[in-house]
Amino acid sequence: MRKLPIPIALLALAAVACGGGTGDEPAGQASASSGGDAAAAKPLEGVTIEVAAKWTGDEQTNFEQVLKAFQDKTGATVTYASTGEDTGAYLGPRIQGGNPPDVAILPQPGLVQQYADENALKPLSAEVQAQIDQNYTPYWKELGSANGQVYGVLVKAAHKSLIWYRQSAFDDAGAQPATTWDDLIGKTAQTLSDSGIAPFALCGASGWTLTDLFENVYLSSAGPENYDKLSKHEIPWTDPTVTTALEKMAQIFGKKEFMLGGSSGALQTDFPTCVTQVYAQKKAAMVIEADFVAASLGQSGAEVGQEAQIMPFPKAGDTAPVVLGGDVAVVMKDSKGAQALVEFLASKEGGEVWAKQPGYLSPNRNVSPDNYPSDLTRQLAQTIISAGEAVRYDMSDLAPSAFGGTDGKGEWKQLQDFLRNPSDVKGAQEKLEADAAKAFKK
Repeated sequence: MRKLPIPIALLALAAVACGGGTGDEPAGQASASSGGDAAAAKPLEGVTIEVAAKWTGDEQTNFEQVLKAFQDKTGATVTYASTGEDTGAYLGPRIQGGNPPDVAILPQPGLVQQYADENALKPLSAEVQAQIDQNYTPYWKELGSANGQVYGVLVKAAHKSLIWYRQSAFDDAGAQPATTWDDLIGKTAQTLSDSGIAPFALCGASGWTLTDLFENVYLSSAGPENYDKLSKHEIPWTDPTVTTALEKMAQIFGKKEFMLGGSSGALQTDFPTCVTQVYAQKKAAMVIEADFVAASLGQSGAEVGQEAQIMPFPKAGDTAPVVLGGDVAVVMKDSKGAQALVEFLASKEGGEVWAKQPGYLSPNRNVSPDNYPSDLTRQLAQTIISAGEAVRYDMSDLAPSAFGGTDGKGEWKQLQDFLRNPSDVKGAQEKLEADAAKAFKK
């Protein structure tokens, strides 16, 4: 999906096979610790499971380490199929042909509802749901549910509440990272601008980056409950809470000197070109985007934690915003091993195996940040845990694609138009509401 690359104690799998057990022991340990033979300790010996996800390259290699840990514990054989970026195009024909993978990992929660409506998903077992209840806040359980059934669990997250900055630009200007929106605008950005450097490189040609900015400002200023309502179109985009968020965004959009190239330059800059402008070309000081900026530093020579630094997205209200993107595991076949694999991915144990690999973040609140291999990922993981019940999923990815995920339409287009003309807050709200009303009726 467009939001590129920034989870999980397992119930005894012997209990899955026989329908009992305490649910407190990792796979294979219950039988082994009670004197069972080797076969009992490997309850899925001879079982083959196919899992499909979008990952390739390093991400695939890292995920395969998680699958190896599952195989070593259970005796199962897991095969991996990459869907490529268009998960729907890959899964659609296989679902129609009656041959879906046992487990699929979806890049959008909206696909959970879609496939549930098509009767293409199997409800998660009581054992998997026990892991979700133990390791996730209720919000994530609701996110993976459709039509009163729990179908999915978020197993990999991208942290989208970040501002990346160039340390040398801050040093030269005497600027400091901000903890509040007012300080970001009135102190940090103004200090940088006064020193002769553009504070922000905005990636306005990639409309989804503007939705990310809006979501952080809105979650912080309007709070989690209103965020949920707006994401479901239970309140209109003409609501005063949206007015407040857009007015705050206009504090950047309305100052051409705050954006590299002004509004026209921002609207001609895509992601990751904005990252290049900050770190390779050194034309701006900050870029507002997710943890996956690290993968776009390329040949800039900027090392994460040194020249490339991050600040948590500054509070624009009472809530410290933590917005996540990520991938949801679902079961597509009632095979013997499918539920067991998702149970492992949802467990603390599975999450900790994955957390030791680079480029991974877990929404599982029981995966300790100590498992992560770098200071950056430990810091990001801690912000997820600290945010607790206030963490929310990317709003545009929860909306119908016609509104939240289509280039040149809906939220992407209207926020680009607002960047072009930030003085017309009311007009932007009316256009956003008109587009949302059409999309949510379908």
